[in-house]
Amino acid sequence: MYEFNSRVRYSEVDSESRLTWLALMDYFQDCSVFHSESVNLGIDYLNEHHLAWVLSFWQICLNHMPHLAEDITVQTWAYGMKSFYGYRNFSMNDEAGKRLAYANSIWVLIDTESGRPVRIPKEMPDKFGFEPQLPMECCSRKIEVPKQYEEMDSFVVPGYFIDTNHHMNNSRYVQTALEYLPAGFPITEIRVEYCRAAMQGDVLVPRVSRGEQSVVVSLCGEDGQPDAVIEFI
Repeated sequence: MYEFNSRVRYSEVDSESRLTWLALMDYFQDCSVFHSESVNLGIDYLNEHHLAWVLSFWQICLNHMPHLAEDITVQTWAYGMKSFYGYRNFSMNDEAGKRLAYANSIWVLIDTESGRPVRIPKEMPDKFGFEPQLPMECCSRKIEVPKQYEEMDSFVVPGYFIDTNHHMNNSRYVQTALEYLPAGFPITEIRVEYCRAAMQGDVLVPRVSRGEQSVVVSLCGEDGQPDAVIEFI
C-alpha cells in the first residue's frame, strides 16, 4: 500500500466548502502515480520502455465528502495483475481513519508505439506487491447505455485536458459530464467506462440520459461511438 497525507485546499472545494468530485478523482489518480514513482516504475520508466497505463474502468463510492481544511489520508494498492490488466483499489480517510471515499479500478498496459495492449513485465507485480482486494460491491465494467438520450452541443477537447500520455486525462471526462446533471443531483457513486482516448482537437458530442436514480453521459466522437461513458448514481 502507498499513502500520503494532505489537507483539503480552498482551490479543491465547491461553493459549499466541500471537496469536489474532480478533486477527489485527482487525489486518487495522483496517489497511483506517486505509488509508481516510489517503486521506480513511474513516468520515466514507462517512457523508456514505451509503455503507458491506460484506465479502462473505475467505480468510485462516496460515504462523506471532506470539507475545507480537513486533514485526509489517500491510499492506493494493487490487488492483482493478469495478462495486460492491472487491478487497483483506492481509499480516502479522515484524520480518525474513517473511510470517506473508496474506489475500484481496472487498468490496461499499452505499448505506446503499437497502441496495443502488452503483457505486464514480471518486475511490475514484484515491485508493486499485492494487498487484499477492498471488500466492496463491484459492478460490471460495462455500463449499460439507455436507448433514449438528449444530444447536447459538441465541444472541442482543449489542450489543458491533455496529460503525459498525450490524450484527455481520465478525470476530465467526468469534469465535462458533471455539467449535464440536474441541479442538486446528489451523487453517491460514479462509474466510468473508458472506450478510447480522445486527443486535443477532437470533437466530442455528449449524449445525456436522465433517470430518477442515475444519469448516464456518453461522450461520443463525431462517428457516434463513445470515447467514455459516465454514470452518476
